[in-house]
Amino acid sequence: MTVASYLNAVEDPERRKESKLLCKWMKEETGVKAVLWDKIVGFGKYQYRYASGREGEWFRIGFAPRARGFSIYLMADFDGEKELMKKVGKHKMGKCCMTFNRLSDLDTDVLKELIRKSFRGTICSEKGASS
Repeated sequence: MTVASYLNAVEDPERRKESKLLCKWMKEETGVKAVLWDKIVGFGKYQYRYASGREGEWFRIGFAPRARGFSIYLMADFDGEKELMKKVGKHKMGKCCMTFNRLSDLDTDVLKELIRKSFRGTICSEKGASS
């Protein structure tokens, strides 16, 4: 499946439109092409290694349109992260996953800055990943 076919298959027309817009913004802010990682649209990649020696590859930043909202997967520990998260708008934040209902709930300029800075930030991981 391609990124385009995945996004075109989003059932809700408004969420489909917002998914395509978010994909466009992420491409513009990261400068890399979108790649489908299972059911997540990812940008860039990095190698990680667990303390056990197990290794893998994952995207640097990505998003997934879900039935009840969006999930954006971010890197952590970049300059201004906490301040930007306070200003971005209505969302919930886990360790590296920001969830929100609609793009209209967020400040577009702050979201784009989060995308840009997060993409260039430190790998977010409890597993001790290294890039």
